[in-house]
Amino acid sequence: MNDRFDSDRFVWLAGIEDTCVYPPGEFEMRPLDEYDLTEHTLHWREDLDAVRSLGASAVRYGVNWPLVHPAEGEFDWTMLDERLDYATRELGLTVVADLVHYGTPTWLTASFADARYPAAVADFAGRFAARYRGVVDHITPLNEPLTTASFCGLRGIWPPALTGWDGWTRVTLGIVHGMAATIDAVRAANPEAVIVHVEASSLYRSDDPGLQAHANLLESVGLLPTDLLLGLVGPDHDRHDWLLAHGAHADELARLTENPPTIDIMGVNYYPDLSPRTLTGPASEVVQHATNRWTDGLAQSLRRYEARYGLPLLITETSIEGDDETRTSWFDASTRLVDELREDGMDIRGYTWWPLLDFVDWSYATGGRNVEEFALPDELVQARRSSTDVLAAPDGTADTVVAKTPFLRRMGLLRLDETPDGSLDRVWTDAAHRYQQRAAESLAASDADESHA
Repeated sequence: MNDRFDSDRFVWLAGIEDTCVYPPGEFEMRPLDEYDLTEHTLHWREDLDAVRSLGASAVRYGVNWPLVHPAEGEFDWTMLDERLDYATRELGLTVVADLVHYGTPTWLTASFADARYPAAVADFAGRFAARYRGVVDHITPLNEPLTTASFCGLRGIWPPALTGWDGWTRVTLGIVHGMAATIDAVRAANPEAVIVHVEASSLYRSDDPGLQAHANLLESVGLLPTDLLLGLVGPDHDRHDWLLAHGAHADELARLTENPPTIDIMGVNYYPDLSPRTLTGPASEVVQHATNRWTDGLAQSLRRYEARYGLPLLITETSIEGDDETRTSWFDASTRLVDELREDGMDIRGYTWWPLLDFVDWSYATGGRNVEEFALPDELVQARRSSTDVLAAPDGTADTVVAKTPFLRRMGLLRLDETPDGSLDRVWTDAAHRYQQRAAESLAASDADESHA
């Protein structure tokens, strides 16, 4: 099955959390591989079966670039051959391949700021597209450029660990060059490929008038990676001179406006309790606070992307952290909103609950230190830090098994329950059953419409 995500049939998707960051040896963090941490590496068949059982016809799936591309010019496709064959040929799922999810191969020692990065990722992408043409035709060049630039270029959390807006600019330009080269390589290898660009929502506000300019900066920066990719940052762009002030060169920006790549679908990631932020001051030390704006924030994000880019939309990530009732409530509210927006004429092609499974918080790899942009409760940070003292050693010699329960983010359709031996059981939530019901109803309605056509 290879659904083209056309406007005549709404697509239900699930996504399996696939953050894959393998740092160079000297970098002080543990590998962050969610497939390993959630035991998807062991239970991938069971997890893909669950996607199909939910009634989803498509899955966003990461391809673990750092592991598949272990050295320059060397590739190991064994894992992907088996899993992609099972997902597509055995289960009939459409796979949206997530080529880069926050990490690069360790031989790219400067990661996204490495001069070799654009050519390396394009080489991988072209080979991937050629090898799986007709099996996987939907491709995301890089998940969330904005989040990647924040963690890797602004705040020094992940390689190459640059900081400040100069670091952000350097990483962002590397990412944009890489995405452009990836799209060109994919289209050359597979002219039928569907490019699904995926970006995070950025919604900022403040009750302090003195912080409004900073909120405006963060919102406009949230659109910059996509603007750059699509060749929209000319001299009249409101952030053109800002980029120059933070290390970009005018000739480089000019080149990005010449023959920019095209994308087919604009993927929007939105979490009601994480994506919207409220800023507090003083201005010299601004703090972001995640602020639940429920469906109002989702509607605002979708309308903003529709108005700015005029592309078909796909909700590529959404969920909420909480108990079964909270997750079911968000599923019902968000899908009702999508129905209403589509009835009003908005071209939304599908809905993805991300993640399929609860996942392990990213602070697990950094000794419990909060790595998010926004503030967390002190007691939660302390609980995680005390649980991961053993992980603070960067040399990898510690072998104590650390409990994952304090780090599990309760956002999945399937809950992960840690057993006494440390393994993770998969348990269907009420939200999973609700998703299953809604997907079945949607499929039945589509089939009825086709039979009457």
